[in-house]
Amino acid sequence: MLDVSMYIDGEWKWRSAKGDNTRNIFNPATGEVIATAAEGNEDDAQAAITAARKAFDSGPWPDMGVDKRAEYLFKIADNMEEKQQALTQLETMNNGKTFPEASYDVSDAAACFRYYGELIKKSSDQTIDVPDPMQSIITHEPIGVCGLIVPWNFPLLISAWKLAPALAAGNTVILKPAEITPLTAIKLFEIFDAVGLPNGVANLVLGAGDTVGNKLATDHEVDKISFTGGTETGRHIMRAAAGNIKDVSLELGGKSPNIIFADADFETAVDYALYGTFFGAGQVCTAGSRILVEESIHDLFIERLVNRAKNIKVKPGNQTGAEMGPLVSEDHFNNVMSYIEAGQQEGATLRCGGKRLLSPDLENGFFVEPTIFTDVKEDMKIVQEEIFGPVAVVQTFKDEQEAIRLANGTDYGLAGSVFTTDDKKAMRVIKKVRAGITWINAYHAAYNEAPWGGYKQSGIGRGLGTYGLEEFQEVKQINVNLQVEPVNWFSE
Repeated sequence: MLDVSMYIDGEWKWRSAKGDNTRNIFNPATGEVIATAAEGNEDDAQAAITAARKAFDSGPWPDMGVDKRAEYLFKIADNMEEKQQALTQLETMNNGKTFPEASYDVSDAAACFRYYGELIKKSSDQTIDVPDPMQSIITHEPIGVCGLIVPWNFPLLISAWKLAPALAAGNTVILKPAEITPLTAIKLFEIFDAVGLPNGVANLVLGAGDTVGNKLATDHEVDKISFTGGTETGRHIMRAAAGNIKDVSLELGGKSPNIIFADADFETAVDYALYGTFFGAGQVCTAGSRILVEESIHDLFIERLVNRAKNIKVKPGNQTGAEMGPLVSEDHFNNVMSYIEAGQQEGATLRCGGKRLLSPDLENGFFVEPTIFTDVKEDMKIVQEEIFGPVAVVQTFKDEQEAIRLANGTDYGLAGSVFTTDDKKAMRVIKKVRAGITWINAYHAAYNEAPWGGYKQSGIGRGLGTYGLEEFQEVKQINVNLQVEPVNWFSE
């Protein structure tokens, strides 16, 4: 069993919590304790903030040349790729992901560090054409101390999505992983230590959101908070960050529509409807769990969708052939099951799934059958709220206008897709879907080079791409007088 510590600058570096508190870390596929993690508190968060503040205000990192900072990021990427197998195994063991999914996350996380290493070598400074004798220059500078709070569904990948641009921009950082999935973050900080990041540049504090996370959000020495997680927690962070008007980026919940027109390629649409909903056991913020089907193909589509959903191979993520793993924890399992019960009580038709899987190799884990509801109404809880599990709700529509209205009919606006062979209709409809991440005849494809974020209550700001770097930069205007003489605005 692993013994997991925190990484804080100075003489401590790897250390236990100040109160010596610990938390058991479980394998969600077996229910077994696989690690004991330090459970940090406000004092531990304060130690990390102090280290990061000192490193930003007087350390070499913010003023280091971009080529040198890029070298560190490239070394991190190289080390991650060398440790691909170990990172993949940890991610599967701690989160429950299938092995192929976890392996992809590791590769993509390494690519993210490499992408931002390349990006910062391309100057984004500008010289603005202004009247003589002035010259106006626009520069980008690091924000300062950044608190990064990541969720449990993509423990390594979302850590990379925040750490890579924050470090590339010259900030110092404090990472708080989800308290139940810290193992790959620990391994990543071992890599940071191995490549020799200067003291205090990167700090890792484990612990609960209402203590460690709240301290990061409220402390005036922290200049920015970047949070990915639930919308309600996002609201709390916005309120907490108001004390020093710190910069806030939020990537929050979703209830994303997947619009299937009658003229779509049928098998492709069914396949992506399954992938959009059940990939990662539905524990994906962009999950296309609201499937909107044109009335004329509804019955045929549902028959095919249900038959295929019943054949999804649900197993522990490290088993050969596993296509869907467990939910991440007992608490989350109970929450998803409560939504399934609510759907039935509200009068939706349960077409498949809805039960815990209890075969001998699954009975100790948190496995749920792929679940599909039909005959749902717009105001149902299972239609309006993010379930974050392997649960699809199918709505029907008559025409484009109704499809768009239904698609936009929740408080969220993170993702969405359109399936049709009519290119003009596809573009017409997708432009009307109020969401930040969209697809046509596809789902879930994501790229380090493209912006990531949502409309409405799905968040503020954008991660990834050039936008992700800008989220961790301040923009400064420098005006230079090239003709040094009095302005003579006032008389002698």
